[in-house]
Amino acid sequence: MNADVLARDSLEVVLQGPDPSVLRLGLLVPLSGPLGLTGPSAVDAASLAASEINAVGGVGGRPIELVLSDAGGRPEVAARQARQLATGGLVDAFVGLHTSDVHRAIEASLDGRTPYIFTPPQEGGSRLPGVVLLGESPVQQLGPALAWLFAHRRLRRWALIGSDYIWAWSVHRVAASVVKSFGGQVLMEQFVPFGLDPEQWCENLLGDLVAQRVEALVLSLIGSDLAMFNRAFASSVLSSHVVRVSGSLEENGLLAAGGDDSGELYAAMRSFAGQQDPRRVDLADRYRTAFGDRAPVLDAYSEGCYDGVHLAAALGNVGALNSQDATGTATHLLDSGDSALARRAWATSPLGPPRRGGYLARAEGLDLMVVAAR
Repeated sequence: MNADVLARDSLEVVLQGPDPSVLRLGLLVPLSGPLGLTGPSAVDAASLAASEINAVGGVGGRPIELVLSDAGGRPEVAARQARQLATGGLVDAFVGLHTSDVHRAIEASLDGRTPYIFTPPQEGGSRLPGVVLLGESPVQQLGPALAWLFAHRRLRRWALIGSDYIWAWSVHRVAASVVKSFGGQVLMEQFVPFGLDPEQWCENLLGDLVAQRVEALVLSLIGSDLAMFNRAFASSVLSSHVVRVSGSLEENGLLAAGGDDSGELYAAMRSFAGQQDPRRVDLADRYRTAFGDRAPVLDAYSEGCYDGVHLAAALGNVGALNSQDATGTATHLLDSGDSALARRAWATSPLGPPRRGGYLARAEGLDLMVVAAR
């Protein structure tokens, strides 16, 4: 399968105009910027979902068409592009994977007019009508992971290192509270602007961590910045004895960092390539059949895009793909189990609704191996 068959460029769609014969989903994913390394697998996974839906007749007889827009740049640029697609009647809904500052700008620009499914881990808080959050909040994502590390490693001296934006700010608030609740101390906190040259900050940051004698780090850096830090950390004196745990590390980011054999790098995410639950194995087989063994790794971010497209179709199947009904109906469809409404909604999804919760995994070379479910 070729993803380009299903994912059209947004400029092409703007020039063509509305097409009521198809159900268009704006696919807002990072093709550039710090999360750009996650973009290719996200586009492939979303295209796989669209092809599965179209193979059984689409949504109400309308095939799904993805409209691709780069959401990896400045928030105001991504928001302007999304608003243009929405106000021109060019898309019926959006599915998005991007940073939370981009997410908030897009949400404000849409102003409750168009359904918007945001798929990655998110910062919590209230949202405008029509916004559906598929990912976990920091409390849901990191709370169980930190509890596991306290129980198994008895870590007391912590530092918090993150990218300087809304998601990391929220992660740090939650992490500081959890660390304190277990009798630990946060000895250091630092936020790093996106895209800094590692020579400008890694050496000094690593020196500060040594001076503070930290035992563990919460890393809320993202994408290429996280990979850059982990690569520098692996060459430092800290790598063999300081634990790192991240709510943004996945397989493509681990590969970009060159892997990790320290035994001290952990990731808390909704899924990992190596987990063996039947749904994830089935999805991986479908992805490999569609795109081959050399396709980008199907990571947690791309699985979220796959599920986001299927959730949009599920809402459309029950007449709820609109700003008034999307949020409440999505909550029901994700949590209700085997209701009549849910069966009708998920009829176009071969794997049904996404699994709730997530896992804690430890890096072993280029793989992330699950050590606990949450």
